[in-house]
Amino acid sequence: MPPKEVPVGSTKFKKNMKTLQKSKADHTLPEDDTTAVALSYQPKDKNSAPSVLATGTGNVAGRILEEALKHDIPIHKDPDLVELLAATELGEEIPIEAFIAVSEILRYVYKANGTKPPLAPKTAQDLRE
Repeated sequence: MPPKEVPVGSTKFKKNMKTLQKSKADHTLPEDDTTAVALSYQPKDKNSAPSVLATGTGNVAGRILEEALKHDIPIHKDPDLVELLAATELGEEIPIEAFIAVSEILRYVYKANGTKPPLAPKTAQDLRE
């Protein structure tokens, strides 16, 4: 099963790792000032970080969250993290300040899904080590 992109939810909710859920019934449509960010982790090498796949406010945030729910992709609600990630350009790797929070979220998601994170392709240097 390929890894799923992980939307990092809405600025309208409290920061809490326990809010990482898959249940559609637990989520409501966002208000106009809600912001949402979707992340993707497809490592190109061993130093790759997750990247910003989509970001938006209001209706766009609603679409991001609807797509996540539609595809059973977990949503993590963290206003501070969303603010930091929303400032990142699309396609760019997440900022270093977000590494710990995002890695904890991804670890939880992979564990909940019973999968392992994708491995970076081996390089000639890796094979020599």
